[in-house]
Amino acid sequence: MPTRRRAFLILAALAGLALLSIALALSVGSIHVPLADVGPALFGNGGDSLNGEVVRKLRLPRALAGFACGGLLALAGALLQVLLRNPLADPYVLGISGGAGVGALLALLLGLSLVGVNGFAFAGALGAMFVVFGLAHGDGSWTQTRLLLTGVIVAAGCGAAVALMLSIAPENKLRGMLFWLMGDLSQNNDARLPLAVLVGVLIVALPFARELNLLARGADTAQTLGVAVGRLRRGVYLVASLATAAAVTHAGSIGFIGLIVPHLVRLATGNDQRLLLPASALAGGSLLVVADTLARTALAPQQLPVGVLTALIGVPVFLFLLGRDGRRRSA
Repeated sequence: MPTRRRAFLILAALAGLALLSIALALSVGSIHVPLADVGPALFGNGGDSLNGEVVRKLRLPRALAGFACGGLLALAGALLQVLLRNPLADPYVLGISGGAGVGALLALLLGLSLVGVNGFAFAGALGAMFVVFGLAHGDGSWTQTRLLLTGVIVAAGCGAAVALMLSIAPENKLRGMLFWLMGDLSQNNDARLPLAVLVGVLIVALPFARELNLLARGADTAQTLGVAVGRLRRGVYLVASLATAAAVTHAGSIGFIGLIVPHLVRLATGNDQRLLLPASALAGGSLLVVADTLARTALAPQQLPVGVLTALIGVPVFLFLLGRDGRRRSA
């Protein structure tokens, strides 16, 4: 396990990276705000009033929402990889994102406002969560394989429903629906809820970090050492599902954050959940903020779906990690 000093240095470095990514997001755009002017523009201490309006009202809410959603996805991925004891587990494998997609696209088809889309997306995510939980729990037995397979089947069903809605959607609504499915932070003007959920998930999960460390070694080992395995599994699944639902509701379907970030953080910190969970939240938030900044500036004035950028970043990183693991096992 990492020493306290090393853990502090790692978290301080990641916190600095998070602040730097947010500062970059506030600076870069169609109206360039020099980094030296970001502070005065943010706190209203003189300077250009236009810069202040752009930074405070347009870029800051989007950057904070991106950080919160990225942190939630990475945190959910770390929790699910412990729950399933599978390094390939990620927040979308259990069908929660698919349920949110069904709800959001249904709201868009009905012509509802942003509040309605968010509400339907969250309801769809919760619905998928309870379906997976109910089917996987069954007669009381619970295995990682059963939960994983149930999630894959529910995700496939949600994917079929999404494809059906896209095929019957009117032309004028199709672009918005596709952007939501590929991840879109452009409509986020209030980051308070996802930030509150991120803080709440960390507050709930961190006291159980020791039990999670034992669960990562196997259910039998954890139970022998006094861990209430069944209750802990249900709690981890519920917390990870709610974190994913909150992130997907506010940012759409953004892949690879929950898959690759815990892997990368684990290389630097080891598998101690006391450090891995907060480090994953900081790293995931920073990655999504950087990806969103690239998405809105790479082809400006046209904005790209942020999910496309995370996939372009995530695929080569994941292949590198997979090859590295294979070479290590061969050695």
